[in-house]
Amino acid sequence: MTTHTERFLGETSKIAMEIDHGAIERIVNGLVNLRNRFGRLFILGVGGSAANSGHAVNDFRKLAGIEAYAPTDNVSELTARTNDEGWETVFEAWLKTSRINQNDVILVLSVGGGDIENGVSVNIVKALEEGKRCGATIYGIVGRSDGFTHQVGDEVVVVPNVNSEHVTPHSESFQSIVWHCLVFHPDLKVNPSKWESIIP
Repeated sequence: MTTHTERFLGETSKIAMEIDHGAIERIVNGLVNLRNRFGRLFILGVGGSAANSGHAVNDFRKLAGIEAYAPTDNVSELTARTNDEGWETVFEAWLKTSRINQNDVILVLSVGGGDIENGVSVNIVKALEEGKRCGATIYGIVGRSDGFTHQVGDEVVVVPNVNSEHVTPHSESFQSIVWHCLVFHPDLKVNPSKWESIIP
């Protein structure tokens, strides 16, 4: 009898083979251009994807030499804006204060990618609308192709749905796999990672 672990890890292997490798390569090219023009990378995510966003900011800054930020890393501003203005506009307002412009990139890490009609991750939707208005490039790593990020993004990696009961864990896991693939890409990585630099 197949165990849950065998099924889950088998699904993980299937996703790794089916995910759009070309889209990942195109995002690498876009991020190299972003760094060359001294643009900024704004990484947006909520819930587990917010934690992933903070980790990704570290990697893009430290390994790829890209100026990167996640609004969820500043809990004081995030909660002040939520309290005073509402949760739906926190990312939009943060991007306005940062004067996002056509030199910048937004990277969305999300399961669904935002959905106004169903009231899910509306803050991501409003942030992307602001980004589009200002001419920023939009990338995403998401788990659904019917969300707002996939609709408006310039390049979006959709994690293949191999089991409808595991969309969330596979989406959030592959956010990490894809961004690590990006920062370790030889065209993007400019600084050594610690363990690889000390272990022969």
